[in-house]
Amino acid sequence: METPTNENNNNNGANSTSHNMHHFMEMGMDVHKVVPPPYRSTFQKLKTKLKETFFPDDPLHQFKGQTSKKKWILGAQYVFPILEWGPTYSFKLFKSDIVSGLTIASLAIPQGISYAKLANLPPIVGLYSSFVPPLLYAVLGSSRDLAVGPVSIASLIMGSMLMQEVSPSNEPVLFLQLAFTSTFFAGILQASLGFLRLGFIIDFLSKATLIGFMAGAAVIVSLQQLKSLLGIKNFTKKMALIPVLTSVFKERKEWSWQTILMGCCFLVLLLLSRHISMKKPKLFWVSAGAPLVSVILSTLIVFAVKANKHGISVIGELQKGLNPPSWNMLQFKGTHLGLAIKTGITTGIISLTEGIAVGRTFAAIKDYRVDGNKEMIAIGIMNIVGSTTSCYITTGSFSRSAVNHNAGAKTALSNIVMSVAVMVTLLFLMPLFQYTPNVILGAIIVTAVVGLIDVPAAYHIWKVDKYDFLVLVCAFFGVIFISVQEGLAIAVGISVFKIMLQVTRPRTVVLGNIPGTDIFRDLQHYKESTATVPGFLIISIEAAINFANTTYLNER
Repeated sequence: METPTNENNNNNGANSTSHNMHHFMEMGMDVHKVVPPPYRSTFQKLKTKLKETFFPDDPLHQFKGQTSKKKWILGAQYVFPILEWGPTYSFKLFKSDIVSGLTIASLAIPQGISYAKLANLPPIVGLYSSFVPPLLYAVLGSSRDLAVGPVSIASLIMGSMLMQEVSPSNEPVLFLQLAFTSTFFAGILQASLGFLRLGFIIDFLSKATLIGFMAGAAVIVSLQQLKSLLGIKNFTKKMALIPVLTSVFKERKEWSWQTILMGCCFLVLLLLSRHISMKKPKLFWVSAGAPLVSVILSTLIVFAVKANKHGISVIGELQKGLNPPSWNMLQFKGTHLGLAIKTGITTGIISLTEGIAVGRTFAAIKDYRVDGNKEMIAIGIMNIVGSTTSCYITTGSFSRSAVNHNAGAKTALSNIVMSVAVMVTLLFLMPLFQYTPNVILGAIIVTAVVGLIDVPAAYHIWKVDKYDFLVLVCAFFGVIFISVQEGLAIAVGISVFKIMLQVTRPRTVVLGNIPGTDIFRDLQHYKESTATVPGFLIISIEAAINFANTTYLNER
């Protein structure tokens, strides 16, 4: 009894297939035979896959068909981009670069001192880090607009992570050693990602993650500056919202009205200058020069009225001279080696992401290309060498790069000009900073990080993708309520979970034919499209089909 039934089913299936084929012929549609792709060996398949993964830009393409001499020249230009634009450099370009270089130097000097304080390092280290790294980047970097040096977020992360195990006040030498060691490991990671062409790893830090993280970090950085702005001496070492606010109100007796008055005045001045430059970009020099002017004015005021004897704390004496070698301070053994590696990895990824993002932003504005792998190698070598010359973690700064761009920088030579200006400061001008009040450094940091809170971008993400907005919110609240590194880890974890959902639960859409064409599109997006093949359901699976989603697709 079973055999006739099976035969009937087979006949019905055959009749259905014949009917559908006949329907296709009636519609005038051609039936094409599907043939397997040309045979390729396993080695050929593996070679193609590796090339697509690690060399999508085919960096060796430019060497094909060239003479040996030309290949050497192209190779040298690939490794040292300065050799590409250096031979055609002109005095006209130099005039633009020297103006932009001196402009960003006026911003880099006070920011360098301020960011070193943010990382709980001696202020002089911030200036050291604004001297050597820019010289290296000018030779190795591919961006014309990127201005490198210490940045607020990396400084905050390094200071907060190292402070978990080592006190910068009780063990300053060990803290400094770990900062240099962390910078070394950060450079190793960054350069390795570039050499191995693994830059796609940093893409796991999505735009939503970075916006939320940066905004949360900006809030925490600003709250930390209440120590300087209020004149508090005994302040919490924690980096979360509740401990910081608790410490602020707990130490009300330490508040200094002189410090508060000076801090408010200069903070208003700095924010006003920033607002003017944002409204009128041609007046970029107002916000660029405001920090240095504020440092000079506040120093003169403190010196004239001896304000340091009336409750206003000052930086104190700074050492003159260029960067001393620090390779003997690198720690590759001991109980804190794990902390240095962990800090180096975290700060390395964050600073690398920020530097490449800034470089690509201005490259898009000026319509030129920035090689991401070259940038990773350049920033990595910059930090490796920097760690041996008394520098801590550095990368491309958005605020300084924006000033560099608006000032008319044409090439990376503006970084060299900035380095020369910092060198002159280190050699001859350090005694002038002895009476610089700490409150002005706090005001400079607050002004710099306010720009990291990007409300329009957050609103745009809310309109486009609610899940990405959830990632943004988790990053923001994770940073301000838990800690900087935990907040970032939570956001990255949620982003990875989203990617896994998209792989294991791919979106499927029903397609219909747009009348008058042979084009099939999503029925929900194109209302005029119709399902024109009776008996067939045409769908599009918006992801690659693999072992992770085959069960789900079969069930669908």
